[in-house]
Amino acid sequence: MSDRGTTHFGFEEVAESDKAQRVADVFDSVAQRYDLMNDLMSGGLHRLWKAFTIAKSGVREDSRILDVAGGTGDLALAFARKLGRGGQVWLTDINNAMLTRGRDRLCDRGVMVRVAQCDAEKLPFPDDYFDCVTVAFGLRNMTHKNSALAEMRRVLRPGGRLLVLEFSQVWKPLAPAYDFYSFRVIPRLGQLITRDEGSYRYLAESIRVHPDQEGLKSLMEQAGLERVEYFNLALGVVALHRGFKF
Repeated sequence: MSDRGTTHFGFEEVAESDKAQRVADVFDSVAQRYDLMNDLMSGGLHRLWKAFTIAKSGVREDSRILDVAGGTGDLALAFARKLGRGGQVWLTDINNAMLTRGRDRLCDRGVMVRVAQCDAEKLPFPDDYFDCVTVAFGLRNMTHKNSALAEMRRVLRPGGRLLVLEFSQVWKPLAPAYDFYSFRVIPRLGQLITRDEGSYRYLAESIRVHPDQEGLKSLMEQAGLERVEYFNLALGVVALHRGFKF
C-alpha cells in the first residue's frame, strides 16, 4: 500500500474498498477452468509444491486444519485423505464461485470437509483452535495482508503452525525468461482457455507487487509468528513460508 486508502491491484493503484470486488471478478471469471489453467501454467508442478506443503505441515490424524482461500480444494482434499476420520478439515474462501467449485470437486471424490465462505481478514473461528492453517496462492490477493496473517495466527493453538505457499522472487538470472513467460505467454493462454486475458495479466502483475521471500518472512514475524523460515521451490518462482505460534 502506498497512500492511505489505496492498495495494489496488479500494477494498478485502486481504492482499498474496491480491491475485494476486483479480485472477486477475476475469480468469478476463471473458476470453471482454474484447475486446468494451473496445470498448464505450471506444467503440473503446482501439485508437487502442494505435496511439499503437506509434508511440511506436521499434521497428525487428529489434527484440526484450516485452509484459507482454499479455492478448488487441492490442499483440503490432500489433508482430508491424510487425516482420515480422526481429524477436522475446513475449506474456506471469500469467493463463492471458487468455494462451490471446490466443494463439488471434493464431493465428487467422496470426500466431505467442512466448508465456510469467509473473509481471511475476519475469520469466524475461535482463538487457539487449529493445529495448522494453510493459504496457497491466496495471500497476495488480500487487501490487508498483515490483518489476514494476524487472524490466521489468532486461530492457531499454541504450538500450531501457519504455512503460506505463494509466488515469490525468482532467481535473478532466470528473471528475463520468467518475465517473458508471465507477461506474454500466460495472458495468451488465459485468453485461449478461459477467454479472459485480463485476469491472467493481473496474475502476473500481482506476483511482482507481492513481498519477496524476506519481505513475507518479516510480515509473518510482525503478525506474531515465530521461527519463521522459507523454502524456495522452482528457483524461487514459489516459496513456502512456515511460522509457529507459541
